[in-house]
Amino acid sequence: MALSWTERLKYNLFLWYFSWKKVRLIHYCRPKIFDVTEEGVELFMPLDRRTRNHVKSMYIGAMVVGVDMVTGFTAMLRIRESRRNVILIFKDLKSDFYKRAEGDVHFICHEGKAITEAVNQTISTGERVNLPVKVIATVPDKFGDEPVAEFVITLSLKEK
Repeated sequence: MALSWTERLKYNLFLWYFSWKKVRLIHYCRPKIFDVTEEGVELFMPLDRRTRNHVKSMYIGAMVVGVDMVTGFTAMLRIRESRRNVILIFKDLKSDFYKRAEGDVHFICHEGKAITEAVNQTISTGERVNLPVKVIATVPDKFGDEPVAEFVITLSLKEK
């Protein structure tokens, strides 16, 4: 089920506010929430002068911002639902690039349920929980659902 425009607006306003107040590099890249489900989040980042490199594909730094944001936003939604003070950081990142991202990139995280379990585990145990999260990057306008890159980013959660 796709988000209504009002739900999408609400999520994107939250993303805009967060990026403006906390992480200006995210704000500079201008990612947008495309869809939110129980399984996870889909975010897209436009290929424009801010995110394009010298060969007219998306700069690797901009792609990492997209991976960070789609994973972090998925986790932030789960943390807000728990109403607890859980801090999230990223521990490491592994990436595999298959094609040049020569268009708007969609970052897809389908690990919502695993992230929910990790949030619940850190709340119940009080211990840090590290969860490897898979993110797929696609360029639907050029390659359809075929990935241009795959990432595994380790989400580290701990209740404060």
